Amino acid sequence: MDSYQHFSRIAKNYKDLRTTDLEPIRFITTKIRNLQKIKIVEVGCGDGRYSLELLRDLGNKLDLHCIDTNPEMVKHLQAFFVRNGVKNFKAGTASAEDLPVEDNSVDCVVTLNAIHHFKLLEFLEEASRILVDDGYLFIYTRLRNQNNNHIFGKFFPLFSQKETRLYELNELTEAVQRSNLILQSTELFRYERCSDMNRLIYQAQNHHYSTFSLYSKEEFEQSLKEFTQNLKKKFKDPTNVKWTDEYSLLVIKKIKKKES
Repeated sequence: MDSYQHFSRIAKNYKDLRTTDLEPIRFITTKIRNLQKIKIVEVGCGDGRYSLELLRDLGNKLDLHCIDTNPEMVKHLQAFFVRNGVKNFKAGTASAEDLPVEDNSVDCVVTLNAIHHFKLLEFLEEASRILVDDGYLFIYTRLRNQNNNHIFGKFFPLFSQKETRLYELNELTEAVQRSNLILQSTELFRYERCSDMNRLIYQAQNHHYSTFSLYSKEEFEQSLKEFTQNLKKKFKDPTNVKWTDEYSLLVIKKIKKKES
């Protein structure tokens, strides 16, 4: 199953399967809150779980454009926003490398847990094109080494080997250096997680990470059995499985070109 089919299949259950961390949203909105009006393009918006938090934080000063390649995700985002009474947004399907947005027209581009699905250099070029001078690009992602230390990276067989799409920090940094953008800072986010073993099994069975769509049916079933055994060996209390998640947020800025 490819990523497109994966996200189409899980779109209606995505919010139930994934964890929404508010800390990166708070960081982003604090960084740009001084603007009177804020135009944001969120690329790889999914079903809108992070989008809604941006709207809650910034209120009526925010003009939000949500973009995803998957129409099922966008459909669920629109229904989600209607249920929550949200009006100051628009949403549509497009690729991250060909955004339907005018040049030099947005204050901020945001992508959360989606950069590994993009063609990196082409996306950075597009972000630079649509950003105003001094505009921000925020990339929130789990790095490859951070993925290895995740509960599934440690205990679910083949998880780290299958997930080859994630970047390391030096790869992202080098790509930014090749673009018309400047890396301002890299922020580390750590979360102390606790979950029930049955909940983790349920998430895996429902492919809450697209990594699981990279397994064959036989590989997944065998790995799930071993994952269960590994957790039972490691954690005496199956209702109290603990680990630390790490994510990185790249704060990137478009600098105004000096006039010659």
